[in-house]
Amino acid sequence: MKTTGRITSTGNQKILDILRLEKRREREQQGLFLVEGYKEARMAFKTGYTVHSIFFCPEIIPSQRIEEMIQLANYSGDIYEVTPEVYARIAYRENSEGVCLLAKTRFESLHQMHLPDNPLLIVLESIEKPGNIGAILRTADAAGVHAVIVCDPRTDIYNPNVVRASRGCLFTVPTIVCSNEEALSFLREKGIYVFAAALPAQKFYHETDFTKPAAIVMGTESEGLSDFWLRKADELIKIPMAGEADSLNVSTSAAIIVYEARRQRGFR
Repeated sequence: MKTTGRITSTGNQKILDILRLEKRREREQQGLFLVEGYKEARMAFKTGYTVHSIFFCPEIIPSQRIEEMIQLANYSGDIYEVTPEVYARIAYRENSEGVCLLAKTRFESLHQMHLPDNPLLIVLESIEKPGNIGAILRTADAAGVHAVIVCDPRTDIYNPNVVRASRGCLFTVPTIVCSNEEALSFLREKGIYVFAAALPAQKFYHETDFTKPAAIVMGTESEGLSDFWLRKADELIKIPMAGEADSLNVSTSAAIIVYEARRQRGFR
């Protein structure tokens, strides 16, 4: 495997360019984001993301593994060796297997999604914590959710903490960013029943029929869902709370409700 070069300084311009991508504005302007970890890098290649460059630390990961990955992906772009000190500077995780890559962001529209006849979707409104979005994407992948629609987000889906918390599932779950109005119009057009998780609900989630085409709408922990979804939803649902707390973390709530939906569908 031929490398483009070896980077030994954290002040190298390419490293400084990577560090700038911590800011949303830079990610949006450059159309690039950082993918960290061997599994995540392979997922990005496998799902067709355009890779701009690869950075790996041979003291952490054998170069043979990098060579295997790029051969499978038929990659012919830039590959840089970096020292452990440089890798530690660009990596967000403590144990990310010694490889990062820069990939181009991509955004699909609602109508580019290919949904089955009886889809199960998650809709997220104005979620502000990137770790929650990433965790929900991981749940969506595990549960076989067909897509996640992110409405009016307060963080972008290529935030490093979204990528990290999703453990590569950002690449495996169709993820669409749009407005509330666009999402609702699409769901109505496709005949998808809208369930909104909300404290004012009278019906518990396990009493609900999720066997029909369904979208489960989740809001923020601090504010819940807006009046838009509370008014427009076909049904309001909630999770029973036996203690003093009146709500759960949004990613936990999403997992509970989604797996009930999958249980009702026979995990098919």
